[in-house]
Amino acid sequence: MLVTLNEILRDAKEKKYAVGAFNVPNLEAVMAVVSAAEELDVPVILAHAELHDSYIPMDVIGPIMLDFAKKAKVPVCVHFDHGVSFDKCIQAIRLGFTSIMYDASGKTYEENLAETTEIVRIAHSVGVSVEAELGHIFTSAIGGGEGRGAVDSSSYASLDDCYTNPDLAKEFAEKTGVDALAIAFGTTHGVYLTKPVLDFNRITAVKDKIDMPFVMHGGSGVSDEGYREAISRGIAKINYYTYMSLAGGDAVAAHVRGKKEDEKVFFHDIVLAGMEGMKEDAKRAMKVFNNK
Repeated sequence: MLVTLNEILRDAKEKKYAVGAFNVPNLEAVMAVVSAAEELDVPVILAHAELHDSYIPMDVIGPIMLDFAKKAKVPVCVHFDHGVSFDKCIQAIRLGFTSIMYDASGKTYEENLAETTEIVRIAHSVGVSVEAELGHIFTSAIGGGEGRGAVDSSSYASLDDCYTNPDLAKEFAEKTGVDALAIAFGTTHGVYLTKPVLDFNRITAVKDKIDMPFVMHGGSGVSDEGYREAISRGIAKINYYTYMSLAGGDAVAAHVRGKKEDEKVFFHDIVLAGMEGMKEDAKRAMKVFNNK
């Protein structure tokens, strides 16, 4: 069942669970995520990041995502993630995506505010939800770099300069009219090279100023306890990709290693092994996000 981000997060916010947003840059990932959500009977978000256009163009994977969403037995939002250009956001809307994330977090606050306000005006006029980002998500050396707002924490004198400012978050949300806000509190895009130190009090401080669904970017690699703590404080959407992709790669490697020296390796078997690996990892994450 295809739904908007606003619809899917409203229930999550009220009942204090989080919906997983999984990047799906291929058919196998789409199938793995939807199958996992249906088996657990939980809502899910299928996401395509602008960065992943190098793997598969949005106009190719988008219709596949939408078809699976419409036929799914659970609520599914089809979301454009980390859109850094108006043109790509408009393309997603025209394709039928029910949600877009416009990422101007790497620009000045004034530019982010003005550009996001315009995207919200356009998207809301056709019933599409909008997510934006305020603050900076860190990058790692492996697999990071999504969006304009991703930074190397070493380039800042103080972590407080990277984290979302509660007062600005309130002003930003009220002036733009966004449906969800991605906030920065210490998470990282890509593989964690050191144990993450998350400022959960930052989530509470922002929530005290504005009561709306908050989003955790760089969600892969956080401990189960970390997820639960973040959710209890107001996180309603968790972006997840890197570790699911690694699980698929590990499953493929295990499949190949399990073959005898003279045994043939068929590509269709590799695909199935990778899909199953991604599905199991997605299920594990979904159970935590949904307090199961």
